[in-house]
Amino acid sequence: MRKTLIAAALFAFAGSAFAAPVTYKLDPGHTNVLASWNHFGYSNPSINFGQVDGTLVYDADQVSASSVQVTLPLTGLSALADQFYDHLTSDKWFDAAKYPAATFKSTRVEAAGEGKLKVTGDLTIKGITKPVVLDVTLNKAGEHPMKKVPAIGFDATATVKRSDFGVGAYAPMVSDEVALKITTEATADAAK
Repeated sequence: MRKTLIAAALFAFAGSAFAAPVTYKLDPGHTNVLASWNHFGYSNPSINFGQVDGTLVYDADQVSASSVQVTLPLTGLSALADQFYDHLTSDKWFDAAKYPAATFKSTRVEAAGEGKLKVTGDLTIKGITKPVVLDVTLNKAGEHPMKKVPAIGFDATATVKRSDFGVGAYAPMVSDEVALKITTEATADAAK
């Protein structure tokens, strides 16, 4: 009987140690990708890249097996004023007609302490790809209380130089460094 209990315990441990990664679909209604900068020293405006489309794979037991891939359509850009939206999507800035979306694809995920991750990936804006490191905090993982499916939420921050992506006009008077602040919620399909 004791051998059976030990075997069962080892099997249970092995099952949790090698649990399969879970694939989640980002919820655009509960995802904000905010970019903020300093404008000639007078203000610190922000824009939101909405209508996010993407997936994240999270493996709690082997964090390095996790990944994220996101598309940020510029049609979802919220600049809080129509005139500013037109300005930002013009060929002088994001050139949305030629480059309709920005993308991020992770290349490495590392544990960075309890509930913390470093996510390195390739950010592409205006056809220019540069590496970016996101400092990520796991907010919560568990069953979504309304949808009754696995859910997960993260916050992340990073700083990028807009001149690296061909949108560096007026730097340094308008800050070249842009602070990114991201919050996202994602859900998986119900367990089968």
